[in-house]
Amino acid sequence: MTNLNEQISLSAKNYSEALIELVKDNVMSYEDISKDLETISQILKISSDLKNTLEYPTISTETKHEIIDEVFKNEINPNIINFIKILIDKKRFSEFEQVKADYADKLDKINNIQTVEIVSAIPLNEEYRGKIVQKLSEKLQKNISPIWEIDESIIAGLIYKIDDDVIDTSIKSKLDKLSKNLM
Repeated sequence: MTNLNEQISLSAKNYSEALIELVKDNVMSYEDISKDLETISQILKISSDLKNTLEYPTISTETKHEIIDEVFKNEINPNIINFIKILIDKKRFSEFEQVKADYADKLDKINNIQTVEIVSAIPLNEEYRGKIVQKLSEKLQKNISPIWEIDESIIAGLIYKIDDDVIDTSIKSKLDKLSKNLM
């Protein structure tokens, strides 16, 4: 589950599908692609100049290719270097983070993983967290990847955010419903 989900373009989805095809064609593993995408992402976060250079329209693609080769030659697989060059050639490098996010979502689906945001009013101990994850896993028939958040305003109870669905069992929600019913 990605927070970019609403913003992922069709072209980014197509490029992430091309990465999945690398695995299907036995060129690379899912894990190796994930590591390489994360490496690129981290390097781009560290060097905003590099990111800006690769996105800048007046710099030639040949120059960008040379930069990619120089920066990433010892860091990532040559297939991913070529993939990045294709994004540059097609003027889609600015969508790299969207491609990465969509790839992660597709990989989660392949691995039957469901990301669930779980909001509580107080920090929960590990035993209680484990029970929540186990029940969600049984209910959803998926491996759960929880994201734990604290929001004191919910008073007590939990809020589960699963993709676009929200299950609100908080006291605040129940009080709000009761208040509306009394009016």
